[in-house]
Amino acid sequence: MSGSEQLFSLKNPWFVGSVAAVAGTALVAALVGFVWMPYAQNDKSIGGLWDAICRAAGAPGPAAAPADVGSGRVHSSDVIVVPQMISEDRISVGRGATLALRCTMCHGARGMSGANTPNLAGQNAESVYKQLRDFQSGHRISEIMAPHVRNLSDQDMRDLAAYYADLPRLAPPPTLVEQLRAPVIVQIGSPMRNIPPCVSCHGGSDRKTASPTLDGEPAQYLHTQLAAFANGTRHNDIHGQMRNVVRQMTPEEIKAVVDYYSRR
Repeated sequence: MSGSEQLFSLKNPWFVGSVAAVAGTALVAALVGFVWMPYAQNDKSIGGLWDAICRAAGAPGPAAAPADVGSGRVHSSDVIVVPQMISEDRISVGRGATLALRCTMCHGARGMSGANTPNLAGQNAESVYKQLRDFQSGHRISEIMAPHVRNLSDQDMRDLAAYYADLPRLAPPPTLVEQLRAPVIVQIGSPMRNIPPCVSCHGGSDRKTASPTLDGEPAQYLHTQLAAFANGTRHNDIHGQMRNVVRQMTPEEIKAVVDYYSRR
């Protein structure tokens, strides 16, 4: 029998020991990477051992239970936002400035408010218009806003949106370098939990049309709205997008988002 045959023989204790050590190391590494690590992240959406292995292997798990979009008397928003749907000419801005005089008590003389109401200065016109329409239709519930929007015409709401979009914001949009310093949940999200990055909808160094700009919004207002999406009391997000995202987020991630945008 040759030396090589003796080396790779099951009768060779060194060969058997080496194979066992390598197999044991691989098994421990697999258990740590595919089982222990997913559970250690405290992800309550993991549905068992097989789900944990799939997550670790890169297969996204199921999202949280979809938001109940169609139940009850009030449904999701029916406003479809498209680019340049609001004319921001000077006549429209001027009419909006007159209409906005009734809004100053809560939203400030120049669209900059306090802790409980959103800043509207420099906000996307399409976003302001959508929220006004939703308040009027009842898709977004507010005992304060409802009487103020009840008698507004569609043109009134467009003029108000044009006016607030025309006002300057206190802080310019973040540069690409500044955006890269944002929290992970803001710039990357959590793909394994089906959470897109905040900037994909709300913009960062670029401008998005369909969703509001969040830079500089009061921390208390942001936290209140995220909580409302999470518990379903706010439901004017089309197809439940925000509700499904926020329900996946941890309290620490929500705090990171609020702190980042409120300090911008």
